[in-house]
Amino acid sequence: MDLKETRLDSAVMYDGGFIKVRKDKAQLPDGSVSTREYIAHPGAVAILALLDNGKLLMERQFRYAPQREFIELPAGKIDPGEDILLCAQRELLEETGYIAREWMHLTTAWPCIGYSDERIEYFLARDLKHEGRQLDEGEFLEVLELSLSDAIEWIRQGKINDSKTIVGLFWLEKLLNNWKT
Repeated sequence: MDLKETRLDSAVMYDGGFIKVRKDKAQLPDGSVSTREYIAHPGAVAILALLDNGKLLMERQFRYAPQREFIELPAGKIDPGEDILLCAQRELLEETGYIAREWMHLTTAWPCIGYSDERIEYFLARDLKHEGRQLDEGEFLEVLELSLSDAIEWIRQGKINDSKTIVGLFWLEKLLNNWKT
């Protein structure tokens, strides 16, 4: 059975610079036509940065929409036309002050498939060296070190509840336990 929906028409309902809200007319598999509304997002990277001591670089940051602080992986949006690895390298340096000599792309995840085209590209970064943070204007966060076992426990306790971070930590846990892909 072919499940593909074909875009017939598209309109930008809101353009905020960072995100756009689109309203499309789509032909469904049975030939009927319906409306699809979604958020167009440039995509993001998330970095699992492992220090030589075995701990992860994490961040504590206030997020405006839910009005609370979260413990997260270093992450950031992909600029138009930007290579995803270069984006990950830029975000790691800006937010944590570290560069990494070893990089591995782990996976791509789509966190909000019902209403957004956002994707998150996950990277493992190792052999880290501190160079000095370069936060963007208006960006405030605290960098902390956390062992993977503590991070997994914090998920169980509800201290870590950001979905991109949970996905990344579970991926890393499987990877370090010799998960066969």
